[in-house]
Amino acid sequence: MHIDPTVLDAAVTSSPERDLAFTAAPEYASWCQKRSVVLIPVGALEQHGPHMPLGTDALLSHAMARGVCDLMNAKADAEIGSAKVAQPFVYGYKSQQKSGGGNHLPGTISLDAHTLTTYARDVTRGFLAQGVSSVVFVNGHYENYQFLYEGVDLALRDLGIVQGAERNALLLSYWDYVDDSTLAKVYPDGFPGWDIEHGGVLETALMMRLYPSLVNESAMIDHPAADLPRFDRLPVVPERTPETGCLSSPRGASREKGEWLFSAATSAIAADLLQELNLT
Repeated sequence: MHIDPTVLDAAVTSSPERDLAFTAAPEYASWCQKRSVVLIPVGALEQHGPHMPLGTDALLSHAMARGVCDLMNAKADAEIGSAKVAQPFVYGYKSQQKSGGGNHLPGTISLDAHTLTTYARDVTRGFLAQGVSSVVFVNGHYENYQFLYEGVDLALRDLGIVQGAERNALLLSYWDYVDDSTLAKVYPDGFPGWDIEHGGVLETALMMRLYPSLVNESAMIDHPAADLPRFDRLPVVPERTPETGCLSSPRGASREKGEWLFSAATSAIAADLLQELNLT
């Protein structure tokens, strides 16, 4: 499969005005003089069933960050500041059996907690030390969150940034911004819960909206949601993970639902960040 360039939109294409990877150093240094917000997408390399690629989490968080950035810059006062998107973290913390199928599945290549924490610490410290006002992690892999938090906390300690300081960091997971009314439209038979929404309707619908050429609809397998115990057992019991690696069925996913989800999440995140970071 390949990405058909005729179906791509701004959320998945590069822009020198938005993406730091395509920004020259003098422009970056000048940009940092105003209120500057760096959005850092965070994903993972993790199996997502037979119908989606291993890079799904990183692809989706990157598209979310780009969509949020565009909405922020459209409404922000350019005299005050603006946002840009950094390169994504493409590896994440260990997949858990109850939320990602498990680290034992082929194609899932993970980082230890110390590695991810150190990565987040170094990147946060680097941006803030160079004059960036705010670092915002846009998380797209369920298991990452607490280790990103730890890295950010240590970076702020390294720099002596305390309560009341102008420089800051924010962390969020994009699915937390999908409102109840959108969930009701996407899941008319009832929402199964974020913990088992791995390889299911949400991620599949978003991929169909953002990267349709990377979704193999003929490989979607409909099966009941995973029935997992309330505890974690290590080493894992592999047969408790459905053979597909998906914890819930992608049945019912569509490009239209992906548009609802993408629009709901990006608009809500952008609104929160604009208000919190005083960019209007």
